[in-house]
Amino acid sequence: MVSISRQEIILTTKYLVVKVGTNVLTSSDGKLNTARISRLVEEICAIQSRGVKVILVSSGAVGAGMGRLGLTERPVYNSQLQAVAAIGQSALIQNYDREFAKRGALAAQVLLTAGDLSNRARYLNALNTFTSLFQFGAVPIVNENDAISSAELSLTFGDNDKLASLVANLFPESLLVLLTDVDGLYTGDPACPESKLIPVVDDWSPELLELVAEKKSSRSKGGMASKLRAARLITSSGGAMIIANGDQPDILTRIYNCEQVGTIFFPEKRLSARKRWVKFAPNPSGVLVVDAGAVDAIVRGGKSLLPIGVLSSVGAFKRGDVVSIVDVNHREIARGLTNYTSREAPLICGKHTYELADALLPLGATPYEEFVHRNNIQLSENY
Repeated sequence: MVSISRQEIILTTKYLVVKVGTNVLTSSDGKLNTARISRLVEEICAIQSRGVKVILVSSGAVGAGMGRLGLTERPVYNSQLQAVAAIGQSALIQNYDREFAKRGALAAQVLLTAGDLSNRARYLNALNTFTSLFQFGAVPIVNENDAISSAELSLTFGDNDKLASLVANLFPESLLVLLTDVDGLYTGDPACPESKLIPVVDDWSPELLELVAEKKSSRSKGGMASKLRAARLITSSGGAMIIANGDQPDILTRIYNCEQVGTIFFPEKRLSARKRWVKFAPNPSGVLVVDAGAVDAIVRGGKSLLPIGVLSSVGAFKRGDVVSIVDVNHREIARGLTNYTSREAPLICGKHTYELADALLPLGATPYEEFVHRNNIQLSENY
């Protein structure tokens, strides 16, 4: 059980990330609901005036593009989706910019791809950009860069729920609010009268995901399952999350007045900034298959991964890249920052420490005692 309250979380949060879904931002015909956008901006400005740094992760680009083009169904082909997103993004940001300007505030468009948060240098650059925008008093408006993402839209971040949780993980002890078209997490299908709203989740269990009733539309990608994955991601690194109904009037204001609305997910533990990035980098560069002794040393002993415990490596990775550490059944046990490259790895797998210098002699490389140091290892969720 948690030892903090909803009120403590809300009143002490310095970084608020608000994600608003397509179905909240658009009407049934796919067009932007400008009245709702105006009210959302007004509430964000009021929260910002309290000294809270706010980031808005906004869906709606594809939906807005569909509305402008008169489409009634989400396009199937990736090139069409990217084109529709490009058309809709301009309309979306124009609306936000106009509404923030009315209130004497600044809006800043930030388009991200999965690579921006999986590469350490680009991750830090994104963090520095957000920090500078806060210094200028601007509200960053974030969306996935759908128009140039190399993978299909459903295979990059996957949905803006995950993107929002990764952005929230840039900052310590942040609060993520997902505004959707249901009141929160229910014990069953929200449309069923017997289903009850779950106001608090403070302990994760295998049964939790079984409560999910998917509800998707032709204009959106996410469902409640994606929101639970986002909650698992943010809470396991020390942040909190609230799912609430963005169709309700003044919902952000009510949340910040500490009303018991929506479903709140309490944080489990605190992680350092480096370990947050290691754990949630979207795409590890390689895989290290380790033996049972290494699994035990990492999971139970909190030890470093030594070359002698590595059976094989897969993928192309550089020194300092994030790699996935898996057991012989290819179940991920941890992620970490590697001290060796994929070119060096085959030469040192299974080697004792005293054998490393000779093994690396053909490459002229300097040996490290650890393949992955314990300070750069973060256990996976199941451990």
